[in-house]
Amino acid sequence: MTRFTHQTALITGGTGGLGESHVRAYHAEGAKVVIGSTAGGLSRATQLATELGDRALAVRLDVTSEDDWAAAVTATEQAFGTLTILVNNAGVQNSATTIEATDQARWDRALAINVTGQFLGIKTVTPAMRRAGGGSIVNIGSTMGYGGTALYASYVASKWAVRGLTLSAALELGRDNIRVNAIHPGVISTRLIHEPAAPGERPISDFYDPEPFAIPRLGAPADVSAALLYLTSPEASFATGTELVLDGGLLLGPALPAGVAEAA
Repeated sequence: MTRFTHQTALITGGTGGLGESHVRAYHAEGAKVVIGSTAGGLSRATQLATELGDRALAVRLDVTSEDDWAAAVTATEQAFGTLTILVNNAGVQNSATTIEATDQARWDRALAINVTGQFLGIKTVTPAMRRAGGGSIVNIGSTMGYGGTALYASYVASKWAVRGLTLSAALELGRDNIRVNAIHPGVISTRLIHEPAAPGERPISDFYDPEPFAIPRLGAPADVSAALLYLTSPEASFATGTELVLDGGLLLGPALPAGVAEAA
């Protein structure tokens, strides 16, 4: 398919479970893809770009660095001419701890990556998208941005902030033909869920059972990628400031067991 043949997408955190899925999805649809990665993941990003070929580029991108953002945008325009899609995907989970026991450095890191990183992305790509005649930005949030979760205050606070940032940016950039939306995944089967956030801790998957909910399974990265492709496609040209929740019914609460509704 070639829905995105004339588009260039920059994906932050492009080598993670969700990020790599997004990179591959855009590339399969004809887009030129820029794989943003921290220094630690740059080797994997370069390997992925080499695998995908001429329509892929790996860039070092610490999302908390405005200089890295500027360099990434410059490299994108030099390689592919324009930048039309930004996926603010990079994020970090805090280890389970009470607010009282959370040191400020841990708090600052979550906010810096999850919120400031997205702010800097929007700020930096906006001029490039104006030069391109418009574009689409999608911020990856979380269902934790819709409530409170004990022991994860810094992550929860950051994802609430992503919602406000998304809506404010949508209002500011709409007349520039730049749409800004957000996707809020629930529990998606990635390393973030299956591996401990810190040594000695239990992973989130140990505490989450999807069985009570309307769609009784973990989400797959492809579920999020499919929604992302829609939101950045011409089919969603009337959508901005949209917050799309993909959680299998988690926020709705427990569903009726199979057969109960029919019997009633």
